[in-house]
Amino acid sequence: MKKIINKILFTGGIFCLLGITSCTKELDQQPITAKSLTNFLTTEIEVEEYVNAVYGTLQLNGLYGLYLPAIGEIPSDNTFDEVPANDSGMYGQLDQFTTVASNGMLSDLWKNSYQGIQRTNTVLNRIDGISYASAAVKQARKGEMHFIRALLYFNMVRVFGDVPLVTKETTNPNEFFGQGRTNKDLVYAQIISDLTNAIQELPASTTTPGKAVKTAAQSLIGKVYLTLGKFAESKAVLADVVASGRHQLLAEPADIFALTNKNNNEVIFAVQFASGINGNSEGSSAYQQFSPSGTISGAKGHNLPTKSFYQLYSASDKRKTAYVGLTSAGTPFSTKLKASATTPVDGGSNFVVLRYADVLLMLAEDENELGNAETAKTYLNLVRRRAGLTDATQQSQVDVRDAITLERRLELIGEGHRWFDLLRTGTAISVMNAWFASQNITTRITNHDLLQPIPQDQIDTDPAIKQNP
Repeated sequence: MKKIINKILFTGGIFCLLGITSCTKELDQQPITAKSLTNFLTTEIEVEEYVNAVYGTLQLNGLYGLYLPAIGEIPSDNTFDEVPANDSGMYGQLDQFTTVASNGMLSDLWKNSYQGIQRTNTVLNRIDGISYASAAVKQARKGEMHFIRALLYFNMVRVFGDVPLVTKETTNPNEFFGQGRTNKDLVYAQIISDLTNAIQELPASTTTPGKAVKTAAQSLIGKVYLTLGKFAESKAVLADVVASGRHQLLAEPADIFALTNKNNNEVIFAVQFASGINGNSEGSSAYQQFSPSGTISGAKGHNLPTKSFYQLYSASDKRKTAYVGLTSAGTPFSTKLKASATTPVDGGSNFVVLRYADVLLMLAEDENELGNAETAKTYLNLVRRRAGLTDATQQSQVDVRDAITLERRLELIGEGHRWFDLLRTGTAISVMNAWFASQNITTRITNHDLLQPIPQDQIDTDPAIKQNP
């Protein structure tokens, strides 16, 4: 897929949107000598190639290839950076809440997100005028683009707050200079609109691994509604995912992330990676980067589960070994990422963005916040039973809320949810400051630390984009 991306980048004349000043390293390596994008997207075959490039964007380091999973975990009490100085301190800054606007992780997240957004906008702008042999396939492609655009904006607005909102194809990047950042409420409105369209357009199933389907859009909009505190709306759409019967909890936690069982029935949407393909260019370096120092070649010790997190698992919890391992020195590491079959930077583990256990726990949260604690526990207990645990016995809304929060940590470790969970529940400051104190760490955070700084290269390119306070 990445080779397809490069083909599109070189022959398609993709514009780097909204201050993406350097685009990609590949773009600097050779000139655009073939046909321009204007003349490229004219047939179904060409649109299909370009749609593959849109999916390929999700593999980039700034997104699910490496950085986004860490951005969703390291600022929390779930994971830490073993050697904060590694990689110019990019990860360490997130861990210690000293993040600066020149942080390369944030720069790549912004850049890669808008590359993907531009590509979705291009497809959505062109596809109605292009003949397709199957109307159903054409509709599905529109749904996929609406889903991916919503996913990218959802990530951006949670990380940065207000961000520039662009929903049309950009043929002249200068057109958007001076626009500045769009209020996050308007960004969320666009996300909901895109996902509402995607639910109508996407098929119930697909024979192509990695393609978005209807339940992916339903699961994501359920998470969006939950983030906005719209519990009834979230409950309704997540209940539709359950009622669809298309997904189920696997019997054993260890089977979910097995390389021989990728895209199983628990997985709702995952970014695809594979070892040993296209000259080892289709894998992810996350396994190498997120392994404890000295355990494999080039290991960096980024995004490792904290010891205090590991100790939350009871001895009978199957996830204690299925999701987390220990080095001989007692350092925890995620076992959801598997070793590469080729080189350490060519890991074949997909990155799971949405899965059924998350849906059940979100439904539990919706029910509890709506005053239905007993119903909430029915969803919670499905996840607990799969882990080999007894049913939850908490009675009050507060206690059930705490039980769901803990279960989300134990179930979703390393999947990029914990920091965003703390943000949406309004508990980031109290939880993190209490955790720092318990670990004898002098760091304390305030409201200032809840959003990441806007990348400095974006502000330098367009002064209308103002920094977070």
